[in-house]
Amino acid sequence: MQGARHVVCAVSGGVDSAVAALLLRRRGYQVTGVFMKNWDSLDEHGVCTADKDCEDAYRVCQILDIPFHQVSYVKEYWNDVFSDFLNEYEKGRTPNPDIVCNKHIKFSCFFNYAVDNLGADAVATGHYARTSLEDEEVFQQKHVKRPEGLFRNRFEIRNVVKLLQAADSFKDQTFFLSQVSQDALRRTLFPLGGLTKDFVKKIAAENRLHHVLQKKESMGICFVGKRNFENFILQYLQPRPGKFISIEDNKVLGTHKGWFLYTLGQRANIGGLREPWYVVEKDGVRGDVLVFAVFYKGGECLGSGKILRLGPSAYTLQKGRSRPDVTVEGSSIGRGDSPGQGPTL
Repeated sequence: MQGARHVVCAVSGGVDSAVAALLLRRRGYQVTGVFMKNWDSLDEHGVCTADKDCEDAYRVCQILDIPFHQVSYVKEYWNDVFSDFLNEYEKGRTPNPDIVCNKHIKFSCFFNYAVDNLGADAVATGHYARTSLEDEEVFQQKHVKRPEGLFRNRFEIRNVVKLLQAADSFKDQTFFLSQVSQDALRRTLFPLGGLTKDFVKKIAAENRLHHVLQKKESMGICFVGKRNFENFILQYLQPRPGKFISIEDNKVLGTHKGWFLYTLGQRANIGGLREPWYVVEKDGVRGDVLVFAVFYKGGECLGSGKILRLGPSAYTLQKGRSRPDVTVEGSSIGRGDSPGQGPTL
């Protein structure tokens, strides 16, 4: 009986997760909303923004008449996401914390809580993405312990679930889901995968969810919020002053507070200079600057990994230098489970 299917939906206090929960209710599922507090943050007025988001999420659940739960993963987020973020930045790399958060928090901590503590048959989020499974196929999925040793890879290939791009290509979020494990993908619903953002807003407006429509879209790194990124990161990392040097004539153009604040291709605002200058190379660990690379085959997201050696910049090509290989290190493609199995391109 379809009404007995229990789906635990992550609710963030935003319009996407609110409409996802609404659509699940319309399909006749038993829906429970869960708000995850992952970061203790204060805005410029000393107000914890997570508390306001939690209130909005609770109101959504009241309107939809579904149970509401709140869980805190602040400790887990600090250990598994933010500490890794700081460590990577200090090495001059540019990690994407949203990918790591989805892998370790939303589709591990939250997923396990939903299944083990709330008895979920499936979980759901407001991400704009799809999988190769229909709803009923998701409910038929049972946790099967993966064999150890030699047969592990064969097992995963036979039971693969594809992560597919959303219908709204502008809002597609498979990039951020590219390292989610197969175990989690098999039991996850993405109700917004076939919808456009405009249509989602229309649904919210027609169903008394105006309070989430009035909120601004969450953009960028969640724990930075509206704060200046440089000021924020320097609260956690020691400044390492250095110089901006022109690669054309080795002229010193200005100074900076730390080379870890810049990534290749980024425009560098150098005080007193109007000309646009872009970062093309950095001291520190040369050729070991990371940007999180995602691989697609048509509309299917195959997975992601870290780029260890970058291709040539426009400047390098103009100078006629040889092109280095691109080496990718990270999660096994399309699985998000096993480190160190990425391809070398």
